Amino acid sequence: MDNRQFLLERVRQYIARHIPLSYQHLVLVGLSGGADSVALLSILTELGYRCEACHCNFGLRGEESLRDRRFAESVATELGVPFREVAFDTLAYAEANKVSVEMACRELRYAWFEQQRREAGAAYVAVAHHRDDSIETMLLNLIRGTGIAGLTGIQPVNGSVIRPLLSLSRAEIESYLFDAHLSFVVDSTNRETLYTRNKIRLQLLPLMQAINPSVYESLSHTADYLREVEAVYRCAVEGYKERLIRHESDGVHIDIGVLRTLPGARTLLFEMVKEYGFLSAQLDDIWAAVDAPSGRFFDAPVYRLLKDRTDFVLYPRRSEKKIRTIEYGTSVVDEPVKLTFTLFDADDYQIPRRRDTVCFDAGLLPFPLTLRTWSEGDRFRPFGMKGHQKLSDYFNNNKYSLARKQSAWLLCAGEEIVWIVGERASDCYKITSATRQIWEIRCEK
Repeated sequence: MDNRQFLLERVRQYIARHIPLSYQHLVLVGLSGGADSVALLSILTELGYRCEACHCNFGLRGEESLRDRRFAESVATELGVPFREVAFDTLAYAEANKVSVEMACRELRYAWFEQQRREAGAAYVAVAHHRDDSIETMLLNLIRGTGIAGLTGIQPVNGSVIRPLLSLSRAEIESYLFDAHLSFVVDSTNRETLYTRNKIRLQLLPLMQAINPSVYESLSHTADYLREVEAVYRCAVEGYKERLIRHESDGVHIDIGVLRTLPGARTLLFEMVKEYGFLSAQLDDIWAAVDAPSGRFFDAPVYRLLKDRTDFVLYPRRSEKKIRTIEYGTSVVDEPVKLTFTLFDADDYQIPRRRDTVCFDAGLLPFPLTLRTWSEGDRFRPFGMKGHQKLSDYFNNNKYSLARKQSAWLLCAGEEIVWIVGERASDCYKITSATRQIWEIRCEK
């Protein structure tokens, strides 16, 4: 078996072990015109996969970008695969979205790839990351600060994106191209040290090779080992989640008492909250709240983490001032909670005995209604009581947690609280023998 066939077989075996790719699948292949992408398209077509080439012109290198586009199309034509292309105003996108040029390229590229994948009915988009890229990613994450997952390098499958060349080094890719008589273009920015990844490639790794000539192989084996360690770690974390987490009506509860007894409690706490958008930079403050009084809270883009008496509680954030107006004739409200409004004749109507449903005299209930959160000073007249009481006293008497208070929605008619949604109705507007029509309001959580 010659070198070219040896490398083809290695990629075939890697796909068989790590990527659920069928020969019946259509694969879109990112084709820049560089060595890695040319090799990827050629290898996949040689292995018998149905491919289409996708080229992105980021417009960052003038004539060189146009050269790459022309070359990529010629490669696709030579290999007999369809060619798709797009041109971006990358600098304008970076400015508008306040991201680096490097990040702009990434976001534009993968968004377009996914759009093309859906339009073409393709199973995957294949990109040309190889073993050396994975090692660079490992070192980049280490420099920035990371956990075990960041030290495992690039994964072969990430959603609809696959990386079939992770078993090959850059040198092996170039040897394949030489044997296949395929040329490629060189991106001049790959030789600049403007980007952090290129500094690792051009400065750090050569220095490490001077210390250990086999550093690529050593780091690759380390990443493989850590990938197995991470699998064991993930399994252990899932087991601890069952002991730590309770799902209740007001949110996800993390038991602080149990947390204190577990090894690596601080790290486990971060594992519990990071999937809700909390960052490692917040961990020190969150961990300090374990011994703090109730009431401290921390915000992620979508979720809030509240320290309550014995638990941390996670629940969706919302604007405290948000008010939803409900006009007469509305049948369904989808946000911030789902409510259905149905008008019934009072004759033979059976009042449901359930917390998620309330009924009011349609002749008394004034519209528009509003949905809002509670505020200090709110007063409420619970069903069956003659007078009003402070809503805060009602909460305390019924042992509402801080999280439950903050997650409560109020249905109001003017200043009057009609319903603590899903909990307790007001005595105002109640059904009597004189009632002719009834508004039935149901909460669907």
